[in-house]
Amino acid sequence: MSSDQPTDEPVYDDRVYRSTMATVTGVVLLALLAWLCGDAVVRGSGNTPWLALAAALCIAPLVVAFTIRPAVFANDDRLRVRNPFRTIELPWAAVDTVRARFSAEVLAEGAKYQLWSVPVSLRERKKANRRQARRLGTGLGQSGKAQGEETQRAAADQVVEDLRELHERGASRPGAQGTVKVTWSYEVIAPAVIGALILIVLLATG
Repeated sequence: MSSDQPTDEPVYDDRVYRSTMATVTGVVLLALLAWLCGDAVVRGSGNTPWLALAAALCIAPLVVAFTIRPAVFANDDRLRVRNPFRTIELPWAAVDTVRARFSAEVLAEGAKYQLWSVPVSLRERKKANRRQARRLGTGLGQSGKAQGEETQRAAADQVVEDLRELHERGASRPGAQGTVKVTWSYEVIAPAVIGALILIVLLATG
């Protein structure tokens, strides 16, 4: 069914889930890479500046791919997972379930896709479970439990719960029909491969 067909069901802006820590780490690594390679280009001699530029061309896309790029976008109709080297678009009707065990994953059409931007911390989960157990042990009533239930979950488990709710509500929507679409991120892969090839050639001939 065409996504341009009008419906009476509103579609709200995407919810975006990404790791703040990974983004900060990526920015710091890129700054460090720029400083090291820039210094090699300015002060280096012989093949050193070219080696530094080739290394930067190879490493920078990989840093972006594994730290800044990963994100999950979800709305009432579909889930879009942006992983390091590919983007997966999943209409809710095609999704079987979303789960968080040792990693956050979405299962659809017999395949499993990892949510890179939703890291699962077993330590955080254990701490949340202990807080929940202590809370229940204090004898609070059901109303107290309901008020604090959301804050007692680990961050990844809360994200997965949000995505499950969107899945349950949206799977039957006309705009949520379709099949899974996977596209490779050549804008990340190509420069990394080119940089690696140049680096190999320079090292072999230098």
